[in-house]
Parts: sequence; C-alpha cells; structure tokens
Amino acid sequence: MLREHLAARGIVDVYILSAFRGVPREAFVPPNLVGLAYEDNPLDIGSGQTISQPYTVAFMTQLLDPKPGDTVLEIGTGSGYQAAIISRLCRKVYTIERFEDLAKKAVGILKKLKYGNVEVIVGDGSLGLPSVALAKDGFDGIIVTAAAPGIPRPLLEQLKVGGRLVIPVTVSTGLKIMQEMLKITKTEKGFQEERYPGFRFVPLVGKHGYDK
Repeated sequence: MLREHLAARGIVDVYILSAFRGVPREAFVPPNLVGLAYEDNPLDIGSGQTISQPYTVAFMTQLLDPKPGDTVLEIGTGSGYQAAIISRLCRKVYTIERFEDLAKKAVGILKKLKYGNVEVIVGDGSLGLPSVALAKDGFDGIIVTAAAPGIPRPLLEQLKVGGRLVIPVTVSTGLKIMQEMLKITKTEKGFQEERYPGFRFVPLVGKHGYDK
C-alpha cells in the first residue's frame, strides 16, 4: 500500500521502492503510534523531534541518489528510519544525532533489525564528520533531516566531487517564511543547485544551524 502510494506521487526508482518494502516503519515509531506507521504523515518520536512522512523520506532519498558503493553521512538520526532506508542502497551510512536518548533508541532498533552498515554518532551534525570525510576523500552523499538557516559550509567541504548534499533550508520571501529542499552537487568547477519548495522540518540545532 505504501509503496503504491509513493509510486503514485512520483517516486519511480525501483531500488528505493524496494528499500521501503524491506524496512518496517512500525519498528521506528513509539508503540502507541504503531497503528499509524504506514500513513503518509510525520509522527512524534520524543525530544521535540519527528519521524518524517514516508513521501518526504523517499523524495529526499531519490534526490540523494545513493549507489551501492557509496559512503553517506546523515545529519539528524531521529528514529533511524531514514538511515535504514539509505543503508539498503549504499555501502556505509554514518549518522549524527544531537540528542543522546534518540541516538540510543536508534542504535537499539538498527541493531535489532541487523543494519550493520549504519554507525550512529552523538554530536553536532552541522559540523559534519571531518575525520571520516578526510579519510575517505569526502562523502558521496550527505542528507540533512532538519531545516538549516543556510547551507553549513563544513558539509559542502566534506563532499567529494560528484557528491550530493540534500538539505532543507529556511527562506524568507517578503513577509512569508518557508522551507525549500535543496540538492547541491559538487563539481570540478563548484556547485550546482536545485530547489524544491513546500517542506516543513524541525530546526537544525548546532554551530552552523540554529542556537536552540
């Protein structure tokens, strides 16, 4: 049912659709919300955070375009659901969570479901993961699951050439404040940018995000 819904909304990558079929969303939501796990809505997971609606997860994954040999960095582990989806499409996922309680829960779920290629780290995701980026000459993909006031420079610097950054940013258009999804691809000559309006995320907190 969810797979058909995503396909109807334009998620056409068969590998992404297969990943959704293989990841049980109910395992990543609180017990009292299991009955809502396959509705296309965000759900509260505690600490003021949410698990994104499945369409948003799928859309961002499609923009990220992870490949089997890729190393991906996720900023904002949350429940671990997005990381689990991506882990089925690439070699390794590093994911950073600011809230230690959420990180511990995500580790438990991912371990139980045997997602051994996902590593959860507690820290300021707006800084990226420079030690790993340096060792691997950059990440193939970076995905951010919280809205930033701008594009964190460290994340751009940690992309390898050909790498993709997918990030929601807050923009102001006159009196209206909204969020757009950006896909930024690093090239030999700089960066190429695509913008997609109409999203809503919790704020990215950190040195290169919001203060609180």
